[in-house]
Amino acid sequence: FQDKNNRIRIIVSNGPAFTAASVRADIAALKSSNATFQATTPAPVSLPAGPAYKVSYSTESGPDPVTNKRVTLAVDRYYLSKGGKRAIVDLGAPKGVDNVDAFRMISRSFRWR
Repeated sequence: FQDKNNRIRIIVSNGPAFTAASVRADIAALKSSNATFQATTPAPVSLPAGPAYKVSYSTESGPDPVTNKRVTLAVDRYYLSKGGKRAIVDLGAPKGVDNVDAFRMISRSFRWR
């Protein structure tokens, strides 16, 4: 889901469980392909859906089609795994927008089916 520069994106796939090393490799790949990308170190977190890794990162948005301006986006990314399935959950908004409570509620509402 996306509205202007607010985004909720979930990618579910099959595969081995995420590890700290695999998350660091994914973040390194993102950084190598995007000069504006800056991320925190992956941190283990406990969510109702199970153990996960959280990374917070910032990047520039694409240019606005009308003004051609870009904004800095702040994104919380969660890497979850369970039973041969993997999910990456991105919760993003323009830097400075206070979505902490909403993002916490969304990240804690993720469930495996």
